[in-house]
Amino acid sequence: MARVCQLTDKKPVVGHKISFSNKKKLRRFLPNLQTKRFFFAEEDRWITLKLSTEAIRTINKNGLYSVVKQLREKGVKI
Repeated sequence: MARVCQLTDKKPVVGHKISFSNKKKLRRFLPNLQTKRFFFAEEDRWITLKLSTEAIRTINKNGLYSVVKQLREKGVKI
């Protein structure tokens, strides 16, 4: 499960690299993923997640418990 955000399912997308002479080559745009550890107080343990920076902001806004609840509903093992 490389280069995929566990919360938002962001994946690499394909686009063109355009040179000065307007030649087009395919390239990949990778999401900004971070491996982050959170302390899950409800279960008294640490959780390591591979998240995009947008997902980290979502956890800061909504709280870890609600996000973990959503992930478990999707079927992600945490």
